[in-house]
Amino acid sequence: MADVETTRAPAGSTTIVEKSGGSGAAMLIAIVLLIAVVIGGFYLFSRSGAQNSKDAAITSAAKSVGSAADKAGDAATTAASKQ
Repeated sequence: MADVETTRAPAGSTTIVEKSGGSGAAMLIAIVLLIAVVIGGFYLFSRSGAQNSKDAAITSAAKSVGSAADKAGDAATTAASKQ
């Protein structure tokens, strides 16, 4: 429960009320969340790079297979035309 202090001041005077800072729990939670976001972002971007590398390797392999199929087709067409 909040501490309450009552003070009587003469009429016409200025009263200043200061609130004390909290225990710092909110700041600690904010720092932990910030660290979690940074780690999550790093993980996400590093996984994205690995996936791009895999995609490039698969694309290269598919192009090689396509090229080999074209060569086999050309050879079959040449052999058939010679008969």
